Amino acid sequence: MMIQSSQDLAQVKHKFLEQRAALPRRLVLCAGTGCVANGALKVFAALEAAVQAAGLEVVLELREESHGPKDVWLSHSGCQGFCQMGPLLLVEPEGYLYTKVRVEDVDEIVQESVQGGRPVERLLYVEPSQLKPCLTQHDIPFYRRQHRMTLELCGRTDPDSLAEYIAEGGYAAACDAYRKLSPEAICEELIASGLRGRGGGGFATGRKWLLTLRQSAKMLGEQAKRPIDKKYIICNGDEGDPGAFMDRSVMEGNPHSVLEGMLIAGRAVGADEGYVYVRAEYPLAVQRLRKAVADASDAGLLGDNVFGSGCSFDIHVMEGAGAFVCGEETALISSIEGRRGMPSPKPPFPAQSGLWGKPTVINNVETLATVPLIMRMGAAAFRRLGSQKSPGTKTFALTGHVVNTGLIEVPLGTSLREIVFAIGGGVTDDAGRLIADGFKAVQIGGPSGGCLTREQLDLPLDFDSLQSVGAMVGSGGLVVINNKSCMVKLARFFMQFTQNESCGKCVLCREGTCQMLALLDDIIEGRGSLETLSLLEELGLAIKKGSLCGLGKTAPNPVLSTLRQFRAEYEAHVVQKRCPAGQCKALVVPSIDPERCRGCGLCARKCPVSAISGEKRKPYQIDPTLCIRCGVCAQACKFDAVLGLS
Repeated sequence: MMIQSSQDLAQVKHKFLEQRAALPRRLVLCAGTGCVANGALKVFAALEAAVQAAGLEVVLELREESHGPKDVWLSHSGCQGFCQMGPLLLVEPEGYLYTKVRVEDVDEIVQESVQGGRPVERLLYVEPSQLKPCLTQHDIPFYRRQHRMTLELCGRTDPDSLAEYIAEGGYAAACDAYRKLSPEAICEELIASGLRGRGGGGFATGRKWLLTLRQSAKMLGEQAKRPIDKKYIICNGDEGDPGAFMDRSVMEGNPHSVLEGMLIAGRAVGADEGYVYVRAEYPLAVQRLRKAVADASDAGLLGDNVFGSGCSFDIHVMEGAGAFVCGEETALISSIEGRRGMPSPKPPFPAQSGLWGKPTVINNVETLATVPLIMRMGAAAFRRLGSQKSPGTKTFALTGHVVNTGLIEVPLGTSLREIVFAIGGGVTDDAGRLIADGFKAVQIGGPSGGCLTREQLDLPLDFDSLQSVGAMVGSGGLVVINNKSCMVKLARFFMQFTQNESCGKCVLCREGTCQMLALLDDIIEGRGSLETLSLLEELGLAIKKGSLCGLGKTAPNPVLSTLRQFRAEYEAHVVQKRCPAGQCKALVVPSIDPERCRGCGLCARKCPVSAISGEKRKPYQIDPTLCIRCGVCAQACKFDAVLGLS
């Protein structure tokens, strides 16, 4: 049906809830990218076959037909967050959450849970500290300590169902925006909420919209004799930080929330056209966004005369080619226009002259998905979450040396300690085993961010607090680092990334990042000196000051922050020619542990340069002057006796 009013939305909601109430049971399988890669689609097919084999009817999509007591609604969802334990399966109405589900588990799930209503205990998550199974998400500390607001629907609704999104309150805020509120009123509500951009900069969203609203965009039509206004909305889904997957999960799990946010933004600034710019590496997000746009257009939610208001709004989904620099707004605009994605000097800002020279609002995915929630709950309620200057919640991708990796959402101002130890479950070694007192640092904000150490464990994670210690929220990547990691190698990893992704337009970024990378190579390969550290720091500050866009201005951050926080580790590399973490092969003196060595001689036989000698059944030795540190001996040794070459 064509939706033109709040009454039409209510009718769709009523029909959907009526159909859902007739179904006694629902199975929701996580079909985010992580779970799909881990076999979720095979599990979905097996569930469909097993339910049918049990004599039950499988419902894959709620339609007009009536449903009976033997019907089982089988649907997929976006990312449910607990990526460490995927594929995940939610069984309703009991709320059982099954982890690491495999095809072999399906028959037991159907017999016990679908038919019998009983949990399959071996598939429930077991909290290590309690050693008892957790029946539902609410019983699991990973979920219980979060405040999932933007992510609330991602893990429990069908991202391909427009009707289910409407049944959850979707598009009601957009309807009010077009039928009841003026553009100024929408902007003022966003300003009152204190919403700041979730893409990294933290600029006030409402103020950005108000600035765009006030621009006079005049464009002569080919046939028109009078000027007409033209403005654009762009959703920046070009998420490129290593270890970050927040925007991808929202686009995959709740694409209509992004479209609704764009609709409201369009009404607020007077735009009638929008673009969702998505990385081509996110094929599932592209697929679900395009279906959401098609469904919304068919229902009259996009196109001409939106909600009978006389206003129009169309959305296009465009795939980017994967250039990290296109996350910068002027480079993104250049890419949409069909030119090479390279940044332009500011001013003018996009709000003044953006896409094709017209005033343009650019917000990231999470920001736009939060807008409908604010419009429904009200600015005052939103401000009660988070901190005073950074209201609301923020999604983070928690990865690295941590027990529970996954997608989380917490109020801004939550401490790093709460995230790493209470939600993340603690720090692990390289093999994934929990280790006590193993925390070393967290890299926050990806290549644009910085390191937080033990001293910052109780620092509230919000825009201003992080800026005060030389870090930034960024897009929301959190990489936990244990005490066996080399901070110089970590800094080199991020510098290699930004150097590869530099567009080359400005000399400081193009040449400066290349030289910083070379200096880091000198340090980890034993050629560095104290002068190298001084030069590295001086060069980093120059790149920050003189680069054209955000990529260059933030590229030195991981190096500068690790130099500041872990200078002793850098000095050990250049003065003592030693890597304290034992990760830089050129600085590790290889040896054989006499306590572990059994004198089998296998290492000596495998060594390509005959650097190992010894007698049978006695400890062997490595000549460090001959050793080329290839690691073949360490791989060959069955007793882990070779040290420094793992």
